Amino acid sequence: MDYLSPLDAAFLDAEDGDPHASLAIASIAVADGPAPSAAAFTAAVRGRLPLVPRYRQKVRRLPLNLGLPVWVDDPGFDLDFHLRRTALAAPGDDAALGRLIGRIMSHRLDRERPLWEYWLIEGLPEGRWAVLSKVHHCMVDGMTGNELYRIMCDPTPEPRPPVPDHWHPSPDGDRAGLTLDALRRLAALPFEQLRWIARGVRDPAATVRRARDTWQGVRALAEAITPGRPTSLSGPLGLPRRYAFARIPFIEIRSAARRHKVTVNDVYLAAVAGAFRRLMLDRDEEPAADAIRTLVPVNVRPDGDTTIANRIVSLLVQLPVEVADPVERLAVVHRRIAELRGSHEIETGAALLELADHEPFAAVALGVRTALRLPQRAIVTVTTNVPGPPGQLYLLGHPIREILPYVPIAERMRIGVSVLTYGGQAAIGVTADFASVPEAGTFPAGIVAEIRALTARPTRPTADLV
Repeated sequence: MDYLSPLDAAFLDAEDGDPHASLAIASIAVADGPAPSAAAFTAAVRGRLPLVPRYRQKVRRLPLNLGLPVWVDDPGFDLDFHLRRTALAAPGDDAALGRLIGRIMSHRLDRERPLWEYWLIEGLPEGRWAVLSKVHHCMVDGMTGNELYRIMCDPTPEPRPPVPDHWHPSPDGDRAGLTLDALRRLAALPFEQLRWIARGVRDPAATVRRARDTWQGVRALAEAITPGRPTSLSGPLGLPRRYAFARIPFIEIRSAARRHKVTVNDVYLAAVAGAFRRLMLDRDEEPAADAIRTLVPVNVRPDGDTTIANRIVSLLVQLPVEVADPVERLAVVHRRIAELRGSHEIETGAALLELADHEPFAAVALGVRTALRLPQRAIVTVTTNVPGPPGQLYLLGHPIREILPYVPIAERMRIGVSVLTYGGQAAIGVTADFASVPEAGTFPAGIVAEIRALTARPTRPTADLV
């Protein structure tokens, strides 16, 4: 059986717990024209399907959550259902593209089918077209997108030949068979736990260090999930979404990082904090120190791991929206990130995920669902920073000019911010609840303005940054 991980399953549970959430992630690859025909597009995708088995599998849950959900082949798989085609009305500008993406991403994927869709979008400026890749978060994380681009696209203008396909759906297992397999795994679980403990006994010094670091991380996480100050940027969501984006040459972000002797991610988070500060002031709200905490996904996959799955943990960062000066705000972000890494939050998150793998899933699922029933008031936004594909890519012989990112929102987080770098450009995408954040269209430009403010301001002494 090919089981989901506890983290993968948690994304399904999070969507189940919020009727106004769609936990699909997306990216939008914009290519030079002309757009391919429907037959050519379908043939190109069909020729790569054997390389992505998940695209022909759906999720089956086990009775009473006796075990993790299972990936099973879809005997009724129909590629035409997953490939959609649409077009922008003239003039097909960025605003029109953003509105269309918001509408597409407002709708949930069909749980009775494989959890993905590709939308071919025509009518972009200069005769360009785009492909929106919409995939459920239970299947992939942001870094997995690079592997999917490597598989589905080409490194040269000459398309690779289709992959031989001998796929026939495997029997998806009846309820009794899945239940028996889950009971077998439950019976074996105590022995797996003993083996897991035995590995620690073989190196007691490392186990003690890990336990100490984990306890320190748990304390840091407990402090991080305390409720923040109420703000209009957090609260119940509707189903419709707004989406907007902006662009900035990546060299400008890197130059700001080098100028102030910080990381690129520090610059990005400080700019997001500045944009939130602007938005709160425009709403006549006080940008208080405890107003905006963000969830920052951190990639923990080993080098060379190209598994189509989630390999992430999270940092919870309090954005310094109370700080007016951009350089001082950057210094605070840099210091807070260093403190969080020193508190072992990342290692603790990884340890908790490993622990969940060695516990009965029914107990894990009950804990997740219980937590989801309580409206969280600690996290206001999610911010992701994903390096995109490293080299030039082509779609059906056409060069991809840019890739735009989309991050989903849920659990009272009314704004999500994502950045993806590709081809020397950083694309900043903002997802927002349609009803409560009408300012979403200007928010990405505010982030760009904050980054450029950092490149124009004098540096602070290095001692202020550590």
